[in-house]
Amino acid sequence: MSDYRLKIGITQGDTNGIGWEVIIKALSHPQMVELFTPVVYGAKHIAEFYAKGLEGVEALHFNICNSAAEARRGKINLVECGAKDTRIDAGRATEESAKQAFDALEKASADLVAGDLAAVVTAPINKESMQKVGFGFTGHTEYFASKSQGEPMMIMCSELMRVALQTVHIPVDKVAASLSTEKIASSLVALRQTLKQDFGIVEPRIAVLSLNPHAGDGGLLGSEENEIIRPAVQEAATQSVLAFGPFAVDGFFCHEDYKKYDAILAMYHDQGLAPFKALSSDGVNFTAGLDVIRTSPDHGTAFDIAGKNLADAQSMRSAIYEAIDIANRRRDYKYWSRNPLEHFEREKGRDVSMKDLQAAEEN
Repeated sequence: MSDYRLKIGITQGDTNGIGWEVIIKALSHPQMVELFTPVVYGAKHIAEFYAKGLEGVEALHFNICNSAAEARRGKINLVECGAKDTRIDAGRATEESAKQAFDALEKASADLVAGDLAAVVTAPINKESMQKVGFGFTGHTEYFASKSQGEPMMIMCSELMRVALQTVHIPVDKVAASLSTEKIASSLVALRQTLKQDFGIVEPRIAVLSLNPHAGDGGLLGSEENEIIRPAVQEAATQSVLAFGPFAVDGFFCHEDYKKYDAILAMYHDQGLAPFKALSSDGVNFTAGLDVIRTSPDHGTAFDIAGKNLADAQSMRSAIYEAIDIANRRRDYKYWSRNPLEHFEREKGRDVSMKDLQAAEEN
């Protein structure tokens, strides 16, 4: 059940992409503000520009505020970002549009870390142009990791499957050297934890994909399966992780074996994302493993259709819904897994009675 009090931040992304279009479409239904309190980080004049080109979609009415702390329930709140004279050139990556995206990220992450937001949903950015304005990260995952505590894990999720990545934004020729039994076992432990606390799965089953074709064919096509991945699965089992594999990737997906597991651990970016996007029409990117919550649609800036009223907002809606659900599940998990004596102060030398325990529980 969603919590009406939850404030969810939404960043505008690259202002020459489809970010504002999917945000406007996703928030245009009046019932959205009954599910949560939206706090959008972006430029009002840019939002108004894109709204004019959306036939049949009502323009958003913003409550302007300086931060999420000032956001009002029942309103679509807007924290103004970037220069108010920023030019709009739909379909082109420019430094101006990247600066707008960066400023929105900075303000949203500051409110998130301060505890004024339950989660942040990020519209897509152009990574190349972001480097020209001092972004300094290979993507949102690494950016939010630098702003919070924990080890980030990229998980693509939909109603059909959840795919986590062992390695994220690195070149393919560096993947094998980046794998180790210790790292994969650690990822499986972390994945089990996020499946329990963020997705409400009591005891998840995790499939582990191979690195090489045919799962290495017994060493004929590579040794990583026998020397690194399989030992990692065995090590994770000693830490109560129900992990299975490594599985040959082609057979695993074409035979729909993914339906037997609560999550999949892929060894590299495209190995996991290619089948995920082919099979899931409205997936969500979730940055797990951090003490903050960030989700995003599973698409990019789509410059080729920007400003043409062709963008589908379903993935943005799904990202918002997932952020709400994860925030609620994480809160509930923290409550149900807490130490019942956590807030109970014992008197020195006094035994704890059942009455004391009940009083502590009520407090």
